[in-house]
Amino acid sequence: MSNHVPSVQTDQPVKIPVNKKRLLLFKVMALLVPFLLLLLLEGYLRLIGYGHDLSLFVEDPQKKGFLVMNKHASEKYFTKAENATIGNQEIFRQVKTPGTFRVFVLGESTTIGYPYFYNGSFHRWLQYRLMHTFPEKNFEIINVSLTAVNSYTVLGFAREIVNFEPDAVLVYTGHNEYYGALGVGSTSTIASNPYLVRFILKLREFRLTQLISQIVMGIKKSLTIQKVDLRENLMKRMAARQQIVYNSKEYNLGVEQFKTNVNALCRLLSQHHVPVFISNLVSNEKDLKPFISLPGNSAKSAQYLYQQATDAYNQKNFKKAKQLYIQAKEMDLLRFRAPEALNLFIQELPAKYPGVHLVDAKKSFEQHSPQGIIGKETILEHVHPNLYGYAILSNAFYQAMKEHKLIENNSKSELDFKTLLQQMPITMVDSLKGAYEIMMLKEGWPFNEPMLPEVKKEKTTEESLAGAVAVKQISWGEAMNRLLKHYLVNNNQRGALKVTEALLLNQPYDREIYVQAGKLSMNLDDYNKAAFYLKKAFDMENNLETAQSLYITMLKADKPEEAMPYLSYAASQNQSNFPLSQLQLFVQQLIALKSRYQHDTTNINLSNQLAAGYLQFANTAAASKYINKSLRLDSDNGVALQLKKQVQAILAK
Repeated sequence: MSNHVPSVQTDQPVKIPVNKKRLLLFKVMALLVPFLLLLLLEGYLRLIGYGHDLSLFVEDPQKKGFLVMNKHASEKYFTKAENATIGNQEIFRQVKTPGTFRVFVLGESTTIGYPYFYNGSFHRWLQYRLMHTFPEKNFEIINVSLTAVNSYTVLGFAREIVNFEPDAVLVYTGHNEYYGALGVGSTSTIASNPYLVRFILKLREFRLTQLISQIVMGIKKSLTIQKVDLRENLMKRMAARQQIVYNSKEYNLGVEQFKTNVNALCRLLSQHHVPVFISNLVSNEKDLKPFISLPGNSAKSAQYLYQQATDAYNQKNFKKAKQLYIQAKEMDLLRFRAPEALNLFIQELPAKYPGVHLVDAKKSFEQHSPQGIIGKETILEHVHPNLYGYAILSNAFYQAMKEHKLIENNSKSELDFKTLLQQMPITMVDSLKGAYEIMMLKEGWPFNEPMLPEVKKEKTTEESLAGAVAVKQISWGEAMNRLLKHYLVNNNQRGALKVTEALLLNQPYDREIYVQAGKLSMNLDDYNKAAFYLKKAFDMENNLETAQSLYITMLKADKPEEAMPYLSYAASQNQSNFPLSQLQLFVQQLIALKSRYQHDTTNINLSNQLAAGYLQFANTAAASKYINKSLRLDSDNGVALQLKKQVQAILAK
């Protein structure tokens, strides 16, 4: 009997052991492949230079070691590239130097200074005042505001500026909340949820997203019969929903959008310990009729309320008139003026966030308005201040910064508000350019005010340049350079100095402009201003010629003790110069004489000695100062009278 057992065949497949780790790896790789492909495509697009870097700042191509606002920074906030706006090109050091006080300014068209821009803007008024009040400090005030944007852009820019060591951030925003880029009533809206909008904005930074957007927009344009008419003003191009009823869904979405974004902004800056100065909002209450109104004679009709307000004003019931003007603004269906809900919210922010301070611009404007009702005295049309209004806005920020100890109280050298109004270097070209821009704006929607017929007359140089800037034939910088040349050719030293100071505010790191401002100030016998600008130039670069101008200026200003350091520097650069060493000895004697005189100001002999000393170098300005002091004490003093004759002889030559 055989022990062989026959094999049994079955139809079941043989099971192969599965490596679970390997299987998981394959699944993960399968999931990662699409992302890897997207990453490779993103890298390729960047490599070939497609799209734009949308960072807020880029290296200044014209000045090594400095940063400037990126011209493409606004593009991710606009759905239509032709509507994207460009901001100021204000440079600042890539590496912040010790002693520099750096301020960033965030906001919209009012904040950037429309329609004047440049030195009309409130931040330039503030810059001029700070630099002259605190001459020993270096102020960098960088305005990154844009026209036609709202709190989405302001928040987005704030997220970037925290990386650049700000000492403070100034904020004025809110009027564009409905029609600015991404607003609920804007043609650039993409979603009503602020968090979703912010996520989409982040995606737009990728070149791949930019490519997809470009393709989609190209398809839309090819399918759309009606093209964007660039002849229309930006206000009209940005306004999609031209009627937003008070307290409606869209109205409340706009308010909540503002609150969400501004809360995020204040929280961010507070966490980074950056002081924030946020202003409430001002608009034309009295001298602007509602743009669009519901019909009828009810409390919902903006036009009816406005007429009631005007009647109350004419009857001198100003308290009632103000209330009705504000109600009329609230009921205006075309929301180009911020609702009062935003001001109420702004007022609450300092209590919620450490380091956030209220700037009460509204109160400041009311104090400078007849009967406390804001109108044409300070506002050009609906929301943009005139030059006086921008000065008031700058003063509101300045006083808030002083109140909260961001800047110390420097009462001895402070440039007060009245003096600021007199000295601020705003040229006739700046003023006229703003007037022309407003006329062009009001000619279009929603104002629809026809321009007055042009009077046939020969235009002044200022009028011609202002017109050319307004219609973008030439840049503001080119206009200033032409105006400066015109004033110099016609020996208008005062006009030339104003233009030079204007250029200096726009180019604060251009040493040659400081030198030019100093020399022009010397020509006008404004020795304090000459010393200020020449010192700035000398601090930028020690230079023999500037040192010589400085010690001459200081001696003319009767400040021999301040002349000495520059005289010593000049002597060290040219040790063989015998007259220079003699001048040093003379200045030392002057310093000693002046010290004695300050302790005995009734000593005519000392004042005469000082006058005679200055006359040795034909310094008639300083000599006259002491001669007059002597003659006030003794009008018949023979020595003083003889010295006065010498001054007259020098001046007569």
